[in-house]
Amino acid sequence: MRIVLITGISGSGKSVALNVLEDLGYYCVDNLPPALLPHLVSTLVGEGLRSLAVAVDARSAESLATLPTDVAHLREEGHDVRVMFLTANTHSLVARFSETRRSHPLSHELRPGQNPAARRTLIECILEERERLSAIEQLGHVVDTSELSANKLRAWVKDLVELEHAPLTLFFESFAFKLGVPMDADFVFDVRALPNPYYDLSLRPLTGRDAPVIEFLDAQPSAGEMLEDIRAFVEKWLPSFKTDNRSYLTVALGCTGGQHRSVYIAEKLAAYFHASERVVIRHREQ
Repeated sequence: MRIVLITGISGSGKSVALNVLEDLGYYCVDNLPPALLPHLVSTLVGEGLRSLAVAVDARSAESLATLPTDVAHLREEGHDVRVMFLTANTHSLVARFSETRRSHPLSHELRPGQNPAARRTLIECILEERERLSAIEQLGHVVDTSELSANKLRAWVKDLVELEHAPLTLFFESFAFKLGVPMDADFVFDVRALPNPYYDLSLRPLTGRDAPVIEFLDAQPSAGEMLEDIRAFVEKWLPSFKTDNRSYLTVALGCTGGQHRSVYIAEKLAAYFHASERVVIRHREQ
């Protein structure tokens, strides 16, 4: 059975991801206590179902501890299990809860000896949830949704689940430093030292995927040198991540606005590694 396990911080887009999977034909279960996962899989396999998506949150605090073991056992049984951990910075989470006017799931929990009238604040709930989920954050692929629209998140989720089984998938992601570094990045490279096409008025409205910008940066010796340095670094260390049984490796490339230089470098790296690796390219600001 193909199983996609969605977990992460409340407000980071788990419902959006689950809806995408439902549209793709997955049997979806929301807020499942982790302890019930093996039994659910066994039952659905007996009924002939082949694709399952399950969302798990921090309310099942006690059984979360067994989740890594349960996932390992399911994989040993031959199931294709993929885990997505969605997160976002606290500022974005607070803004989302404010916009939707929904309460945080942990706000209804009472701490031992606590007066029912004295519940956790939203910030306290977010911090508590991060603490509870910290042990399983690296169980799968981390996706930072802080600067993502719902439509972009839907596209990224589809990219993740449509990947065929492979030892490791390389993600090259461009971003703007002014909007923050992606929390899901394994490596971050700063390409702001390169000449900036933004200052050429004819290039300003274009992106690093447009021919005039590519020609501009191709003509810069520093761009070629930086591209080669990053390529050599990734190529040198990629085998170590494969032997460490990693499923995903995210290489983030940042410039000021996430439009020209970072996009150019990300596209060049993706094109190079595409010949030998499973590659996904993402441009956060586009």
